[in-house]
Amino acid sequence: MLTHISRVLVGLLFIYSGFVKLVDPIGSQYKFEEYFSEDVLNLEFLIPVALGFSILLIVTELVLGVMLLVGYKPKITVWSLFGLNLIFLFLTWYSYAYNKVTDCGCFGDAIKLTPKETFYKNIIFMIFIVILIIGVRYIKPIISDKVATYSTIGSVVISLFIAYYVLNHLPIIDFRAYAVGTNIAEGMKYGGDGEVPPIHDFEISTEEDDKLEEMLAQDKAMLIMMTTASKVSKEGLKAISEVAAKADKSGYKIYVLTSDIMMADVIYEGNTEKLDAFKKEYNLPYVFGSCDEKAIKTAVRANPGVITVHKGVIVGKWNWTDADDVEL
Repeated sequence: MLTHISRVLVGLLFIYSGFVKLVDPIGSQYKFEEYFSEDVLNLEFLIPVALGFSILLIVTELVLGVMLLVGYKPKITVWSLFGLNLIFLFLTWYSYAYNKVTDCGCFGDAIKLTPKETFYKNIIFMIFIVILIIGVRYIKPIISDKVATYSTIGSVVISLFIAYYVLNHLPIIDFRAYAVGTNIAEGMKYGGDGEVPPIHDFEISTEEDDKLEEMLAQDKAMLIMMTTASKVSKEGLKAISEVAAKADKSGYKIYVLTSDIMMADVIYEGNTEKLDAFKKEYNLPYVFGSCDEKAIKTAVRANPGVITVHKGVIVGKWNWTDADDVEL
């Protein structure tokens, strides 16, 4: 009985945990980049493979959950779950002990847990996994070996397809604070408890002032968001510039948000040479503003990406690959 209870609990947890990260693998990539950074694990040589590592871990997590529920190769499954949970246990212990990466992203952006909560959660589930190891002989295929095999293969194929789709478009489920329908101003309000609001560090700083309030007051605004000029897709900027031109003619006020150093040069040094050249090269003669890189990455999982805002409410989000589908 203990084995079967543990089988269901662990299987469902790993499937859920894998799925909520699978719909947004770039979010997990950012988390692993944070873990690999110099101030955390100091494994910077792994940062270039953070996305591939994230997808591998996410798909493995979800598929192992399926394998456990359907009873496919139980010995391999439970020991793999043990090894995977050891990794999670170490990362969450490190976060808890050293106050690093305070949101481990164990459940993506769907459920936020503190490092302490996630660490103890992993300890509890390690107990269930040990029960599975002890009672592995009781784990049998729920219908037949053939069904268990096909279910496992199917979960791998479907998982890889979802990962491929969201990487080329946007997350199919948006758990972040900038989801479509969000009122940005409301999301930036501090509550009575002083807790940091869901939307923070979001700004459109220019040489003159912060244009955020101006943007929120617009009937129709378009945000073109990119991290830095060195990382942004050049093909993407060209595709988005065409959409921006149409939006401009349709009465949209357009803002380009970036964390690029060229904006710092404009704001603090008054040097507009690089920015002017960039605007001309990509036909983007609009308001450019500086914004925190993490805020940009959280707002849209694309580089560049487009967000349309009507009177402060997000009404649409697109990856540059879907520039032709932007609704104005």
